[in-house]
Amino acid sequence: MNALDEHDEEASEFVSAADAVDSGVNEERVTTHYLTKYERARVLGARALQISMNAPVMVELQGESDPLQIAMKELTEKLIPIIIRRYLPDGSFEDWSVNDLIQS
Repeated sequence: MNALDEHDEEASEFVSAADAVDSGVNEERVTTHYLTKYERARVLGARALQISMNAPVMVELQGESDPLQIAMKELTEKLIPIIIRRYLPDGSFEDWSVNDLIQS
């Protein structure tokens, strides 16, 4: 793991789709196209909280009632409406849709 990957795990946040189109965006992506375990945990927790607060569910429910299980199903089916903003050391950032990232 290089220093850039370590920085990504520590300095990422969620942004809305409207905020993703902003001036500090890099045109070429330099960060990894893999969803890190730290980002995965934060995405699942944030999405489960949204679901528990009655946010619309993006998948068909088949007996699931646990928000975390529903969020995991959305992640597996690549239907989570969250964008991750990864900050780079030079102050710029990259916005990645969770659905564009490869899950290991």
